Amino acid sequence: MIKKQIKTQKDYIDLINELIEHDKHYYIECKPVISDYEYDLLMKELEKWEKDHPDLILENSPSKRVSEAITQGFKHGEHISLMLSLANTYSKDELGDFINRVYKLLETENVKFCAELKMDGTAISIRYEKGVLTRALTRGNGKVGDDVTANVKTIKSLPLKLQGLDIPDVLEIRGEVFMHKKTFQNLNIIRQEEGLEVFANPRNAAAGSLKLLDPKEVSKRRLDIVCYGIAEAESIVSSQFEMHKYFKKLKIPISDEKHFKLCSSLEEIVEFADYIDSQRKNLPFEIDGIVIKVDDLRLHKKLGFTGKHPRYAAAYKFQPEQATTEILDITIQVGRTGVLTPVAELKPVFLAGSTISRATLHNQDEIMRKDIRIGDVVTIEKGGDVIPKVVSVDFSKRKKDAKIFHMPKKCPVCLSDVEHIENEVAVRCSNPNCSGQTLKKLIYFASKEAMDIEHLGIKVMGALFEKGLVKRPSDIYLLDESQLSTLEGFKEKSIKNLLDSIEKSKKCPLSKFLMALGIKYVGKETADLLADYAKDIKTLTHLKKEDLVTIEGIGEKVADSIVSYFEDENNLKEIEKFVKNGIEIQKPKEKKHFGHVFSGKTFVLTGSLENFTRSEAANLIKERGGKTSSTVSNNTDYVLVGEDPGSKYEKAKKIKTITILSEEDFKSLL
Repeated sequence: MIKKQIKTQKDYIDLINELIEHDKHYYIECKPVISDYEYDLLMKELEKWEKDHPDLILENSPSKRVSEAITQGFKHGEHISLMLSLANTYSKDELGDFINRVYKLLETENVKFCAELKMDGTAISIRYEKGVLTRALTRGNGKVGDDVTANVKTIKSLPLKLQGLDIPDVLEIRGEVFMHKKTFQNLNIIRQEEGLEVFANPRNAAAGSLKLLDPKEVSKRRLDIVCYGIAEAESIVSSQFEMHKYFKKLKIPISDEKHFKLCSSLEEIVEFADYIDSQRKNLPFEIDGIVIKVDDLRLHKKLGFTGKHPRYAAAYKFQPEQATTEILDITIQVGRTGVLTPVAELKPVFLAGSTISRATLHNQDEIMRKDIRIGDVVTIEKGGDVIPKVVSVDFSKRKKDAKIFHMPKKCPVCLSDVEHIENEVAVRCSNPNCSGQTLKKLIYFASKEAMDIEHLGIKVMGALFEKGLVKRPSDIYLLDESQLSTLEGFKEKSIKNLLDSIEKSKKCPLSKFLMALGIKYVGKETADLLADYAKDIKTLTHLKKEDLVTIEGIGEKVADSIVSYFEDENNLKEIEKFVKNGIEIQKPKEKKHFGHVFSGKTFVLTGSLENFTRSEAANLIKERGGKTSSTVSNNTDYVLVGEDPGSKYEKAKKIKTITILSEEDFKSLL
């Protein structure tokens, strides 16, 4: 279980950055690395600290926005009403708190609730005009989403034209796009055979499929949909429960009738939740709980919203599914940075839609803390259907010959000494030329977050490396048809697909290229900062530490790592080979501010804004050449003040050079 405790402002900033990184894994890459439950625990700790320290809340806090984002490559569109995510509850006490809040806000306990399945998919909004499907948008940031109309039209169960009487001129429905368990399993089998990375679970497979740019490829994924809401519904139906009947009449896909229920009390809701939880394994699709909504739609506007959730609805999420199995062995994986990670080799067991045979054990400290031994019977879970992990050991079934595991003194791949760096839990292989590290670096180089070379997954890269065809990343751009034909199972179509993908990757933004190089401590945000500052790779290779630390967001540790990387002659020669082999490293686009009043100005934001989240306001400022800061000082130009401002507002009033803006002032200056 992930546990975090914020004690200092630095802890707070670190947790914000950690949550932002998890949002990227979940919403953009469709590859989460922790469970929903673990994410929510981190978010609750963040919200608790912010409640106790309202004056220190940063504008980029994930607690202040819908975490999903709009995606490059798609057109975007506005929702006719906000499309927000639900607040999560994990216990009957938390569910009771939600019910009591509703009673208190409505000043009555005579309230009915509609309980229904919480599908584990990706949210969608679909617009019909005069009965014809005209547009489909993802949730996006709650106000604006990606236009995925062509992809949604491939869903066979969704009518492109509504039949029947009394169809409104405009009907915008809300639903969940998902993938059936069987479809998911078949998709992953195909991806494994093609050497592509498999999806972690059906939810991520559905989300990833919906963001494909080719509708023909989306059609092959056989997506499905369940609809459960209408934007501005009160003009069409009077209750959430009746909405399902309305959809059924129009042949719009809904859950089975036994999967939603009208409830008058917490006890009835809990009874329904327990019934659904007992049936969960038998369903042909994944769910992760139930949704509870105030049934009377007229009360929804009265209850309103928090910053990112409606007050009239909540999700009650089930505990992650678990299974019992045996640890047959503990092996070691060597990562691209040399970190040695212990992995439990398991007796295969079916869990949450897939067969599990391996689970990460993270590090020696984790193994010792849980007292995990080879031969133990253990409970595993996919923690919200993500990465399998060992939860606990059944000590009553421990065998006498169960073996205690110790991290090796030598790297299992290259037999070099391992080193334990001070203040780090991990142990690392000391050999920078270790073939285990090299292979992982090659795999990362071709991955989506780096050069994004399709059809060059783990299996294919492993085969190329084993045959000696690719020893370093620049070798990828020398591959030809005759070399690829020596790979087992690689026929004409596979060869063409891979060569086309390699060619496509040659035009590469500087920030993506920097990510692909795998410089220690350089993630996406740092790569963007470096690209914006240096503009080209040649300039970057000559930057000194004193230059780098002047870039806001780059500290001494990161600067040292960057300087060290470009001081290595081998790295510089590799960059030369990339250019020689056809890589075109594209400079970042110039940001044109046209002399906007915000250009070069520093803003501090305080209080709650009515029409923007803090991060939206910050982005608007940055787009116009300004920058934001978390503290008020003599260098501050503007303080944007919302409702219930804190001490920043009081401090700003004492500094005569600061201009204080209301939200209306801010909008007029935009």
